[in-house]
Amino acid sequence: MRECFQFQQLTVLDHGLSVHEWFKDLYAHLTQGTPLQRIWRLPDWINDPLIPQKLLDFELLQTYQVYHDCGKPLCRTVDADERQHFPNHAEASRKRWLECSDGSPVALQIADLIAMDMDAHLLKADGIAEFAARREAISLLVTALCEIHSNADMFGGIESVNFKIKWKALEKTGKRILAQIRSQAH
Repeated sequence: MRECFQFQQLTVLDHGLSVHEWFKDLYAHLTQGTPLQRIWRLPDWINDPLIPQKLLDFELLQTYQVYHDCGKPLCRTVDADERQHFPNHAEASRKRWLECSDGSPVALQIADLIAMDMDAHLLKADGIAEFAARREAISLLVTALCEIHSNADMFGGIESVNFKIKWKALEKTGKRILAQIRSQAH
């Protein structure tokens, strides 16, 4: 993780640490009302009271966020244009995590989160109900928001077209997930 680069001078480990730093800022804001320390573009759904209530344990999320891409060095490819790709990196990361973990219930829960890491980014309308039924749904959604902010420089900043495309998808997905969670509660 320390020797595989996510983007220019950012290693895969540095990216995981960055995602968690973004999460810490947002978590403190949502749970304690502290002012945000970073420059965010936040969707309206982030202020829903269900968000902090449904987040998993902070320490569990920290470990997941830091190591969510631990398998990227194992599946890295480079195309003819010298662009790198990490096919099936969520599954490769889950497998790598399990190889290195103690197999405890917490380690298995982290493995599950790692395996589901891309789900919020790739979710289609027909998968909303299933995703929203997961106890991890809100944690995965909030982490996805932190991931795109962590990667914003790679996209050209939060005002770039690429960032806005990813943000808009999460905005719509988050609205649908929260509506589904509320409808499942009734």
